[in-house]
Amino acid sequence: MVTLARNRIKKQHGFTLLEVMIALVVGLFIFAGVLSVFVGIKGTAKETSSYGELQENARFAMSILTEDLLRYNYWGDYTGSLNFGSLDSVPTVANDVVECIGGGGNNGSYPNNVGHFRTLWGETASNLGATDMSCINDAAPNSDVIQLKRVISNPVAGIADNFSYFVGNMNHGAIYKRPLGVAAVPLINNSRTWQYQHHIYYVRSGLPVLMKWRLTGQMINEPMVDGIERIYFMYGVSNVIDPTLPGFGVINAYVSASNMTEALWNNTNSRILAVKVYVLARSILPDPTYTNNNTYVVGDQADYTPEDNFRRLLLSSTITLYNSEMGIYAN
Repeated sequence: MVTLARNRIKKQHGFTLLEVMIALVVGLFIFAGVLSVFVGIKGTAKETSSYGELQENARFAMSILTEDLLRYNYWGDYTGSLNFGSLDSVPTVANDVVECIGGGGNNGSYPNNVGHFRTLWGETASNLGATDMSCINDAAPNSDVIQLKRVISNPVAGIADNFSYFVGNMNHGAIYKRPLGVAAVPLINNSRTWQYQHHIYYVRSGLPVLMKWRLTGQMINEPMVDGIERIYFMYGVSNVIDPTLPGFGVINAYVSASNMTEALWNNTNSRILAVKVYVLARSILPDPTYTNNNTYVVGDQADYTPEDNFRRLLLSSTITLYNSEMGIYAN
């Protein structure tokens, strides 16, 4: 029995050095394969997340601009023109409050008695980010600024301090504001009241952000959407303003802000019927493993090839300005 047990012990063998080395090499190959799959999945997940964020930011920015443009030039029941001489009363802006005045002699928050009051206006910032908008000094280069005025969609049941309001019926309208609750409401028979809006959109230089100036007691500035690198607008212009003539309501050309004339902004023998909107979104952080060699065509601007490490997404849409014909029948 002892001899048999010894024989069995002698027949037991471990792995040779060669076998161990082969096993290690095979194991390393398997580990490398698993690791490469893991890295690939991680990279794909990061890329998918980045594109998802781009889509969300771009669509949100487009939605904000679209909603505001669709309601541009809406004045409730009032069918007249929004000029100083056509309104029953117009507030003034105190010297100690922030005001945003765009191009032209009558392009602040409220109409004045000099020329046509612009309810829609825009411009393209210079290569250095310079604009004519009095309250903007941090615009992104080659991106647009757009300014519009309107009232909110529904009449208000009550009024609050530090906001402006439009009260009117079909034939009469007035704008008033309530600093400290002391302003009197203009008396207009059979009228309703809407909150008055003055909005300005632009992209801030540096870290890309869509910004918005809006009217409260004064103009205030606030960030809206991160990751927006550029916005750009082209204005669909019709040169037929007589509803009885052929071509009324037909767009003759889309014109960029830099090519819009004073007459076009003032609706002199023309009307802006639609706006093409371009939104270029950019990832917040660069990806060292990615080089963006794509070419982006933003309206009639020069082709843009960034050649950097940021991912981008370009969206475009055409917005019909349903209220653009207001005042035609009244004038």
